[in-house]
Order: sequence, then structure tokens, then C-alpha cells
Amino acid sequence: MAGSSDRQARKIILRGIVQGVGFRPFIFLHAQSHKLQGWVLNSSGRVEIHVQGAPQNIEAFEDTLIGSAPSISSPVIESIDRVPCIDADEFLILESQASDDADIHLPADLFTCDDCLRELNDPENRRYRYPFINCTQCGPRYTLIEALPYDRPNTSMSGFPLCEACNAEYTNPADRRYHAEPVACAQCGPSLTYSETGTEAIESNEIALKAALKALFAGKVLAVKGIGGYHLVCDARSDAAVEQLRKTKPRPHKPLAVMFPAPPDDGLASVRKHLLPSDIEARQLESHARPIVLVKKKPGSDLSAAIAPGLNEVGAMLPYSPLHHILLNDFGSPLVATSANISGEPVLTENKDIDRRLSHVANVFLHHDRPIVRPADDPVFRVINRQPSPIRQGRGLAPVEIELPFELESPVVAVGSHMKNTIALAWQKRAVVSPHIGEMDSPRSLQTFEQCISDLQALYQVEAEHIVCDAHPGFTPSRWARRQDLAITDVYHHFAHASGAYAEALLNNNDLGNMLVFTWDGVGLGPDGTLWGGEALLGKPGHWQRAAGFRPFRLPGGESAGREPWRSAAGICWEVGLDYPTEEASDPLLHNFWKQGINAPLTTAAGRLFDAASALCGVCTKASFEGQGPMLFEALAASFGGTDEFPVSALEMSRRDKVYCADWATLIPMLIDQSRPLPERAAHFHLAMAHTVLAQAQQIREDTGVNAIGLSGGVFQNRVLTEKCIALLENAGFDVTLPLLTPVNDGGISFGQIVEYGYTEDKR
Repeated sequence: MAGSSDRQARKIILRGIVQGVGFRPFIFLHAQSHKLQGWVLNSSGRVEIHVQGAPQNIEAFEDTLIGSAPSISSPVIESIDRVPCIDADEFLILESQASDDADIHLPADLFTCDDCLRELNDPENRRYRYPFINCTQCGPRYTLIEALPYDRPNTSMSGFPLCEACNAEYTNPADRRYHAEPVACAQCGPSLTYSETGTEAIESNEIALKAALKALFAGKVLAVKGIGGYHLVCDARSDAAVEQLRKTKPRPHKPLAVMFPAPPDDGLASVRKHLLPSDIEARQLESHARPIVLVKKKPGSDLSAAIAPGLNEVGAMLPYSPLHHILLNDFGSPLVATSANISGEPVLTENKDIDRRLSHVANVFLHHDRPIVRPADDPVFRVINRQPSPIRQGRGLAPVEIELPFELESPVVAVGSHMKNTIALAWQKRAVVSPHIGEMDSPRSLQTFEQCISDLQALYQVEAEHIVCDAHPGFTPSRWARRQDLAITDVYHHFAHASGAYAEALLNNNDLGNMLVFTWDGVGLGPDGTLWGGEALLGKPGHWQRAAGFRPFRLPGGESAGREPWRSAAGICWEVGLDYPTEEASDPLLHNFWKQGINAPLTTAAGRLFDAASALCGVCTKASFEGQGPMLFEALAASFGGTDEFPVSALEMSRRDKVYCADWATLIPMLIDQSRPLPERAAHFHLAMAHTVLAQAQQIREDTGVNAIGLSGGVFQNRVLTEKCIALLENAGFDVTLPLLTPVNDGGISFGQIVEYGYTEDKR
């Protein structure tokens, strides 16, 4: 008891990801195993522990505390203090407490754990085939939290009172469902509803599932409500079903994700039947987030060719919710599982919205009645240079928390870019980047954007006092920022790209000085008023200087060029006095406007050069989605096996106003030479662009001594280009950083805006 000379007590405070991950029951059992008394409680993002007992037992408890923690947690010891013993004969889990000094880390949505899967498939278990089975180690988190602390009354499960059996588990610290906030069963929890136009809704879980499967076997498109939104689902082997989905969505060419069954004995067996995952891709498929991973197709697979037309990869994922597992196991083969949304918008989450807005796409619907508090699309990864590189952050990973290399004086929110929008909230030395929101072209995107800004501030108990936005005045987030009653800082688009890469490089090199960052993407407003996108920026956040780029050219039609690659091709041809003999470019008025600079802005964008190359080769002149031409062009380059069989050099360079300018003109004759196979032309173009990166880097190193290189911007999602760039640069002795915490595309802009703002304010 208290006061005994052979007993001691410690007060331990942990921060990090310690809530919503079964951490308190772990502490309870951990303390019991070491014969300690005391208590544990949640306190606004932290976990507080009082342990007392024999000194050697306390020491053993402390030594194994972090190493034995749940794998889905990420605890950090904030403090350990010796304190007086209290009157305690057992170890207790106390009620959560609010605190004025919050240190909140939101738990991400979790995939269904092996224990729950065993119960799901066990006919003797009371949760057999229950589509919402979960425990403290799995199930939804971020998408159902309404407020903190993370307790059931503060989630969308508050409307489902626990039955006696579930309550016994929920209140038993030794049970793995102790305070698993989404816990439920068929007697007290959420349930499925199947509906089809013109028929009466079915509200029985098992009957609804059977009706949904019958519809899938009949070739219909099914809208399924999941954890963070709806999927549109159909038979991935059926050309007719996939083409029907494409026609009605409409989504004529953009790749569709495929979800594969994950049998208990070998979760990747179905994937390997159809695809050729590398070891790294296989590990990423089975990682905690269960993301979509781009994987090479396997010859002879019976997946529909309409899933990813013209491409040699498929976006694959494994089921991550119990409902997905049941559907995939019962169907027995892969299903297309693409986001249920209007093109570019956030994924839909409401039953009524699906019925109203996508009834022309889906024939049938599988709803459930657990509310989704906020949308979270599936994350997407591509392995580049043997590292999983995020293309889109989302469910299971977001919000992404990053430690800043500086401390902010006051909280700030960065509102990102117009395309692939995310927002970032930052305060002190923390930045939190939201899940993917999407393109900011619709009222619903703006609504989700505003909800996300409000949500993050409310959940993290932080109120932004400043807004950072893109310098482009026409971007929707920038226009929104100017309507708010807060101070605003503009950040140039490519400065944000460069600053995000710099912050990641700092993680591996605390003494990082100047850096050279290649910022290659579509287009973004530069400080000179032109559209940048092929720059190499030298310096550090707050102090970027343009050091290299491409020969500028005018884009006929301006923003229309993003979906019409022929415009970029016409622009570079006209720039060097060549005709572009296609029907689209035959209008003399268009050429006259181009000569006068009317709706024909100057650009240096590498992304537009890739568009031009694909159009000049006849691969893609009109795109149904952003990046279609470059993606098809990369697939051709990847299919060419003889990349070292012909000599390729860097583009010719000149120096203008201290900027090394690469001239793309020498590539045009090669691109239009129809005597050369398409894959060879595509490979030649990619290699020439990679060698240009090396040549510019070497010249700038010779001038300045800089040796640290960053690669940022959507063009560096291109694996053929990026891996060749990294190989050339590293062979030449450069230290290369490809961002991995946030996407290199515009999904990383909000984080880069925070970094650029922080360094500018700090006057570093």
C-alpha cells in the first residue's frame, strides 16, 4: 500500500497515435502482467498513466512499454516523473478527460483484422457474416468521429445502443472489444439495405447480400456504401459490365481500380493470378492502409481490357472492410471498385445523394445506415525506385501528420491547389494534411473543402489565424481564401512544390543547405506572370531562384490544353515554324490568335511537353482525363526493351538571364518520324528528358556547389522518367529526394505551402 518503503510510483504521459487503437486496454493488461497498480486515462490526445509497485516491476513496465504497444499505435513518451504512491489495490481504466493543453492525433480508419475475419467466417460465432464486425484493432475511425475525446457518444455509432452481449465486451478491459467505439452486432448495430429501382427495399443483411450478389452475377453495376464513401462495383472480368459503367458514369478511358478476393490462407492468391506484384508492391497491398497499388498486368489474365485501356498496370487493392470481404468471397473473383462520384468530385457518402446523383450509373444499391461523418477516398500508391510513392492520400492514412522543421507563432491553414486538392492545418511544429478532396470545379467540392477545414480545426482544437493559398487568383481555393476575414499569404505554385521536397530532405539531412528542386508538372503561375511547370529551383524555402527550365512556348487555347494535347503539339510546332497538320489545328483564326498571344499564354511546363509528345506521335490528341496522353506515352516507353540500344543526349541548352534553358525543338523530328516504332520514340523522349535533368543539375552544381536534388510535381509520377532521373543523378554523385510523405502531384501543395510560409515568416 501507499507509503511502503519497497514501493514506488511513476506518472507517465504518452503522446502520438494512442487513441482509437486499443492503447488503454493494452496498458491495463501490460500493468497487470507486471503486477502493478494505478490507472490509465485518455486526456485530449494524450494517454496518462499512474503505475506503482515494486521498483523492478515498474522498470520492466517502462522498458517494454513502447516495444510491446499495439502495432497500429505510434506512442511517444512525453514524460516520466516519480510521484507519491496512492491508495490503490488494482489497476483501473478511468473515464476520458478533457484538457486545455490538447495534443490530439486522430486515428485513421483500419482494415479488418485477422481475429475479426476468423469470427466473420465462423458459423458458430454470433457475428458470423456480420458486415460491420470490428474490434479495438480494426474498423472505421476518422470517418465516424464527430468530436473528441474519441468515445462512442462522440461518433456516428451513438445512434446504435449496445445490446447486452456487446456491452459486456465493451466494458470488459480484458476483452479485445473494450471501448472499441464502432463495436456492434446484428442485434444492435448497423444493417444493410438493398434497393433497385421499381422494387421494394430489402432490409435484412443476409437477404440484401444475396440480392446484391445476384445483381453482380447478372452483370449489373452495384453502388456499395463502405467506410469512407460509396464504390461503384461490377464484374472485373466482364467487358460488357465494365463498358456499361464507363458509358454511364461517364468515364471513357480513365483507369478503374480492381478489388481482389483475399482468401485467409493466401491473401494475395487472386492478385497473383491476374497481376505480377513485386515484393514491395505485395507488402504495400497488405499494409495497414490497404491502398490501391499500381501493379503490372499478367499475360493471360481474364480481367477486362477495358479496365485500364492502353496501360500495362492495374490499380489493385484488397478488401479492407468486412462487407468487402463477404462480397468478394461470395462472388469469387475480382470486382471493379471505383469511387462513386461525379468526375473529379469527392466520393459520395449519403444514401440519398447516390440515389439522386448516380442512379443513371448504378442499377442497384447496397446501402447501410451507419453515417459517414466525412468522406475519405481510397489511397493510391505506385512503387517508384523501390519505394511506395503516394499518388493520392486517403482512407487508412489520412490525415497525414508531419513534424515541421520550424515552430509557427500562430496556427495557419493552407488551402492547396485547384487540382487534386488537399488542405493542411499547422500549428507549433505540427502539420496535418487532409485526405484527397479532388478537383475544385463544383459546388460539392467546395462544400467538402469547407467541411474539411472546419473539421480539422474542431477535431484538433486549433483555430487558424492565417491562410496560405496559391498565388493564382483564379483557383477556387485562392478565391475562397480572399473571402475570409483572415490575413492571407500567397505562395507561388512551384515554390510550394520545392518547399515540400526540401522539408522531406531535411528528415535525412539536418545540415541541408541549398537544394536544387526540379518542379515538373502541368502548369502553375510563376512570379513573372507566365505558366511555369518545367523549372529547377535553387535555394531553400522562402529563398527560391529559378536556375533552369525549358524554352517557353505559347499554348493555343490556354487552359483547354490540359484535356486537348493537340494544342500543346500545335504550340511547339508553330513556335519553330512547322505546320501541325491536323483537323483540330486547321482553323486559321486559332493560329492568328496564337501569334497575337490571345488566349495563348507562355508556358515552360514539362507536363505540356509530354502532352505534345504524345500528340505528335498520334498516341493521344484529345484526353478524357488529365494526364491521359503522358500515361499512355509512358506505357509505350516501358514496353520498349532496348532503352540502352541507341544514344540519347540531353536537350541543347542556352543560358538566359542566369537560367539554363533546355530546347525541346530537337525532339520534334524524332517524334514525328513514323519510320521509328512508337515504343522507341516514347523511350527516346523519356531518356532525353532524364538526361536533361542530369545536364542541368551538373551545370548548376559546377556553378554553385549544390549537391542535393529534389524531384517534385506530377510529372515525377512517371516511373520510367523518374527512375532514370534518379539513376543518372545518383551515379553522378547527387543526393536525391523524391517526396514520400505527400504526393509529388498537387496533393502535396498544401504541405509545401505551409513550409514555404513558415520559412518566410521565420526569415530563415
